[in-house]
Amino acid sequence: MTDTPATPDAAARPALPDHLSIDPRSPHHVAAVFQHDIGIRFNGKERTDVEEYCVSEGWVKVPAGKALDRKGKPLLIKLKGVVEAYYA
Repeated sequence: MTDTPATPDAAARPALPDHLSIDPRSPHHVAAVFQHDIGIRFNGKERTDVEEYCVSEGWVKVPAGKALDRKGKPLLIKLKGVVEAYYA
C-alpha cells in the first residue's frame, strides 16, 4: 500500500505555516494557503474569528468587540493557549 492523500486536492495544498495572518499587508500573509478552507482550534474549541495565529508561541489574535482603530480595522487582542491549525 502507498500513502496517498484521500483526495487529489490534498496533494496540492501547501503546508500550513507556523505563523499566519489574514491581512495582505502583513509579512506573515501567505496567499496560496487562503485558496483552501482553514480551521483553527484554540484550547480545544473551534474559532471562526481568528485574524492571526502562531502555533509555536501558542497565541491567536481576535477582534476586541466592535472597537475599530483609526484606519477602520478592528482592534485585536492576543489570547494565549494551545493552537491547532488545519485544512477544513
